[in-house]
Amino acid sequence: MVCFRFSPVPGSGLVLLCLVLGAVSSYALELNLTDSGKATCLYAKWQMNFTIRYETTSKSYKTVTVSDLSTATYNGSACGEDQNGPKIAVQFGSGFSWVVNFTKEGSTYSIDGISFSYNISDNTTFPDAKDKGILTVYDPVRFRIPLNNIFRCNSLSTLEKDDVVQYYWDVHVQAFVQNGTVSTKEFLCEKDRTSTTVAPITPTTTPAPTTTPVPKEKPEVGSYSVNNSNGTCLLATMGLQLNITHEKVASIININPNTTDFTGNCHPQSALLRLNSSNIKFLDFVFAVKNENRFYLKEVNISMYLVNGSVFSIANNNLSYWDAPLGSSYMCNKEQTVSVSGAFQINTFDLRVQPFNVMEGKYSTAQDCSADDDNFLVPIAVGAALAGVLILVLLAYFIGLKRHHAGYEQF
Repeated sequence: MVCFRFSPVPGSGLVLLCLVLGAVSSYALELNLTDSGKATCLYAKWQMNFTIRYETTSKSYKTVTVSDLSTATYNGSACGEDQNGPKIAVQFGSGFSWVVNFTKEGSTYSIDGISFSYNISDNTTFPDAKDKGILTVYDPVRFRIPLNNIFRCNSLSTLEKDDVVQYYWDVHVQAFVQNGTVSTKEFLCEKDRTSTTVAPITPTTTPAPTTTPVPKEKPEVGSYSVNNSNGTCLLATMGLQLNITHEKVASIININPNTTDFTGNCHPQSALLRLNSSNIKFLDFVFAVKNENRFYLKEVNISMYLVNGSVFSIANNNLSYWDAPLGSSYMCNKEQTVSVSGAFQINTFDLRVQPFNVMEGKYSTAQDCSADDDNFLVPIAVGAALAGVLILVLLAYFIGLKRHHAGYEQF
């Protein structure tokens, strides 16, 4: 029997399914393989996505990001036997497959190799691709782990080969599980060992330093765009400031557009803008269509290296910001805050975005965020006016009543 559990990012519920799967993007995948005696033989939980660069018929290059695993199946995953070791096999999307094999030697086991295949003939994912057919990249990982240890790597890891970059984080895996019980002994990857090393604490009466970050100047505004076979399909102009709290330390980071690269993709119901730089592995803004007539910012994902060398990763696919009609753009010149999680917020300045229906590479008429303020002020103004009228009526009533009583006192 094989059961799988998807654990969505914070803010979503938990979905538990056996053999039948379905959910939305940005999952932590959790796999529990059991043998014929219903004892756990292999356990894994991880997050992953992929970027693929391909050549078009016009001899230009495009990059697509693959992160939606909602159609995943696990045919071919196995506990292993004497001839063949354990294996995790995942199929998703239009012709994507991902396989990792494990081997055992003495008192250790290995994550032996990872292969990733994709069907570049799929015109939806790879529009106007020059090549056709199924392409496969293989990485011989060969990472050794002591038996009866669970391998953990919360930090971001990347595998880059040919035109494919594979991203993994929040990885927990144990092959050759002993006695059907997943081990509590953790074998950490090198990045996690570095980021979790804590210096000895010397007792002191000095007050703890404040974690309030030093305010930074307003970030420089950058212009970003995404192209497809029809030309420019996404436009974004904005100054970005990242507010991060990691291990009780708060920091503010301004994104420099001059040293930031950008890619992305556009589909009828969704669009992606991905930023990356020397310290930001990826910062994703995912837009979606709702009610067939409006768009909004639905998802933000980030993974980046902090100053101390540790990796900071957050994902949230349950947002609702920058709402505007399709065929228009969203604009907000004042400072806004996108709250991705308690530990991560993005301040935006001089923002303007249009992820759908871009015509001739130019922004369409903008819906200004100040309109929301005006809509909020209208009922306040009406209420204040009504209150003023009521006060005047009451004052007139009491003045008239006082004069009326004064007239009776003359007799």
